[in-house]
Amino acid sequence: MTSEGNVTQNYIPELACYNTTFDLNNKIWRSDNVISERVPLLSIQIAYNVLASSFFHHILKQFHLPLTVAQMLGGVLLSSSFLGRIPGVFQMIYRPEGIMTVETFANVGIMYYVFLTGLEMNSDTILRSSKQAVIIAVASILIPTLVGAGFLTLQHDLAGGSSLPLTVKGYMFWCAILSVTSFPVLARLLSDLKILYTRLGKDALTAAMLIDAFGWVLFALFIPYSHEGGKPLLSVICTLLFIVFCFCVVRPILARVVEHRMRSESWNSSNLLDVMIGLFVCAYITDLLGAHHTVGAFVYGLILPSGKFADLLLEMLDDFVAAIIVPVYFASFGFRLNLESIWSENHTVLLPLFMVFLLAIPKILSSLLVSVYYGMSLRDGVGLGLLLNTKGIMAVILISIAWDKSILDPYAFTIMILAVLFMTTVVSPFINAIYKPKLRFKQTQQRTVQKLWSEAELRVAACVHNSHQALGMIYVLEATNATRTSPLHVSVLHLVELTRRGTGLLVAQIDNSNVQAGSSEGQYGSQEEFETICNALIEFGEEYKAVRFDTSSIVATYDTIHQDIYNVTEEKRANLILLPFHKQLSSGELVTTNTAFCDINKNVLQAPPCSVGILVNRGLRSLSTATMSIIVIFIGGPDDREALSVAWRMASHSATKLHLIRLLVSGTEVEEGKVFQNDSSEVLSTEMDSVMQKELDDEHIFHFRHKGLHNNDSIAYSEMELMLETGEETPLILNEIDKKGCDLYILGQGSGKNYTVFQRLLEWCDSPELGVMGDILASTSFGSNSSLLVVQQYTMERKSKLRCRSIYHTNNISDEIL
Repeated sequence: MTSEGNVTQNYIPELACYNTTFDLNNKIWRSDNVISERVPLLSIQIAYNVLASSFFHHILKQFHLPLTVAQMLGGVLLSSSFLGRIPGVFQMIYRPEGIMTVETFANVGIMYYVFLTGLEMNSDTILRSSKQAVIIAVASILIPTLVGAGFLTLQHDLAGGSSLPLTVKGYMFWCAILSVTSFPVLARLLSDLKILYTRLGKDALTAAMLIDAFGWVLFALFIPYSHEGGKPLLSVICTLLFIVFCFCVVRPILARVVEHRMRSESWNSSNLLDVMIGLFVCAYITDLLGAHHTVGAFVYGLILPSGKFADLLLEMLDDFVAAIIVPVYFASFGFRLNLESIWSENHTVLLPLFMVFLLAIPKILSSLLVSVYYGMSLRDGVGLGLLLNTKGIMAVILISIAWDKSILDPYAFTIMILAVLFMTTVVSPFINAIYKPKLRFKQTQQRTVQKLWSEAELRVAACVHNSHQALGMIYVLEATNATRTSPLHVSVLHLVELTRRGTGLLVAQIDNSNVQAGSSEGQYGSQEEFETICNALIEFGEEYKAVRFDTSSIVATYDTIHQDIYNVTEEKRANLILLPFHKQLSSGELVTTNTAFCDINKNVLQAPPCSVGILVNRGLRSLSTATMSIIVIFIGGPDDREALSVAWRMASHSATKLHLIRLLVSGTEVEEGKVFQNDSSEVLSTEMDSVMQKELDDEHIFHFRHKGLHNNDSIAYSEMELMLETGEETPLILNEIDKKGCDLYILGQGSGKNYTVFQRLLEWCDSPELGVMGDILASTSFGSNSSLLVVQQYTMERKSKLRCRSIYHTNNISDEIL
């Protein structure tokens, strides 16, 4: 309590007294009527907390700030410095007689939240963590612990020496609060910032998982020593033995039961609720042993099997717990927060704010030291430290326990709450400011197949939604003829929709610095689907020794998943992204599987980091059992040159035959639109560009005929004239070509887009992402049974999104012009 602005030496938490009426006839409640008196008050408290956190979250989500920040601000708003100053408002929401009720509700609810935190983690991933991740985690715990002693002394001095005396308990809690990192909050933050699948995101997420798990171990060890009296050592030993028993005995039994039920598909809501009995049993046992009840809840969540079973539990509990229960718990510290204690102890508020800033330094310092040791950039080191500063529910629980046990006074309590809020809030804006994944890759990198040296490694990022699409991708990749002198590196990205909050946390996509052929970086979504994809890749890798591959899942909303594809492609330094068409062959016809797949393809084509190909699979077969006839339709432009470069690589395979057909466009409608690109230094008309493009086309065709046609009997070249009057001639000429029969057409996405007729036809396309020619070949009315690969070449203009792109087609300028 405070007196004349000073904290007394013998500090005790402030007590609240209120009148109550005993009803001796009430044999259930030995007090007033709890149902009629307390339930309405609890309802008002829950309603306020949910509305306050939702209000702040609605404002802050556009800045990618975690939900935790909004929930904590809802609690801060309850403090005596804000709503507490308004007469009657605080008493209406948090009357003294309702505090015990809301805290009971909040503590039961937080047990569910901690259980879900353990469920979202993967104990197998923790045990398989790399040496680098372990070192990052140890440094992020050890350095804050060592530095924390000095900060605790500084805080004591800033308080004028009148706060609680320095004790071992205070040091333990102070350092534990500085050391912990919230794994769930960080995972959601990384997903929102679209860096979850970058190297920095994976390092941070792995380290956070280890820190969080180790933090709960420290939590179990510290809590018994916070009690007065008792036998803390015996309590710690018993708690550790119980945890070992859960992992060694209970976990295998639960795994067998869950696996049997999942295979028989006999789970229902009542069975899932039966599982929750174990949550209360474990929580009761750890509380009985002298530890906190949340320790048992976390351990029980950690020993339950991950995968589809965990997904079902999250689906049932996550929304309710995160949206309703957690805001109530965060608000419970609001009425304890006393901002006046900061300036009542000092003449200026700058020193306490400086203290809040200093508390964020240890994590950044530890990450910088590790980054120097591993040769990482200082930018990545600072970014890693900022991310590991993300706090969550454990830090708040530790602060609350320290308050209840009189370990922290109002000044230290307020400093710690503000520090947790500050460290979690600044992560998102600072990461956006200093960490730009795309800046790490040189613009001179070979991002097109055309510019790639003929014997250089071809790196492909193949995106799939299911195993059927994966097989089609494999047959196309098989045709690229991977050899020891020209190897192939395939990164298969299993795209999974994030349908709700928390789903993306089930499996952390942990990358390995030395990915071997056939290695799997993570599994998510349909286990059987993922295993089928991996098995197909393993067979592909065994047949072609020059092929390396890795598989990973990208879990994100379909609206933003293209950004994750960009980041992974940057990480893999891919030359080509392969996308599946949104229609799949069924009973001889292409049938739409999911319209969202079409939107994903369109988004990826907007500003990709390398060339992109869309595969329309109409029954491709493996080259080990059949030959492949390939026809390239060439009109001109960078996309057509890229398509020819891809086909040129396939022509070297012994089981392929390549026929290049160049369409010479003529007629009265060939004049390009008079559009201009205005630049600060020059005005480049499309007429000038047309001349340069034609020169590049002729040069590319010349090299193909000189190096390919004369050295390979399986390669053919022919020219056909395409008369453009109204655009009706295009299907006719394609019909003539289709009579030759082929297994795979390869053409550029921007074929003929320069011409006025093609521009008008593009407006009527059912699948504009395939271009005019591709849309015709893929349409069901055309009648072709051939598969189709439509290629778009990477260009700097498309990447940077020119200011005048609405009036100028960026695919008209190739990399060679730059």
